[in-house]
Amino acid sequence: MTGMALGPQVAAAAQWGGIEPGESTMATVRGSRGSPTRTATQKVDGYDTAAWIYEDAKAPGGIRRMTVDFGLMTPAGYRPDLVRTLKLEPKPGAFDKHMVTTGWGLPAGVGKDGGIEFFFYKEGLFVYFLPDGQGVTSMVFTPPQLPPADTPGR
Repeated sequence: MTGMALGPQVAAAAQWGGIEPGESTMATVRGSRGSPTRTATQKVDGYDTAAWIYEDAKAPGGIRRMTVDFGLMTPAGYRPDLVRTLKLEPKPGAFDKHMVTTGWGLPAGVGKDGGIEFFFYKEGLFVYFLPDGQGVTSMVFTPPQLPPADTPGR
């Protein structure tokens, strides 16, 4: 699993399968994952964005759905081809809390979104857990950032 480190050390930036938000482009993703199952477009903050969705056989092993969102504002301006976020929705049992902390280390913060617990990593990873608090429902990779204001441990 790319982007994972063994033990408490964490990679400099969160990535998955060679896709790194803020660095990877549409060409990079197409080169490593091929064509998506489907695409979608929308406006975000007045900018045209794109989402590539990889499902079933086109998704990585152990993943039910992978969504790559493109369109990111950078210091040099808006880049419509740059990965903004990468969302993985694992198959049941593919990831649990222990696997996450073994792979990415202890989180920078823990929070709740509604009644759902999540881990936050400053390298750009949010991990959302099932209501049982153990199974992973989704993992969202973003460019590195500060913890949310209401996240303990900031």
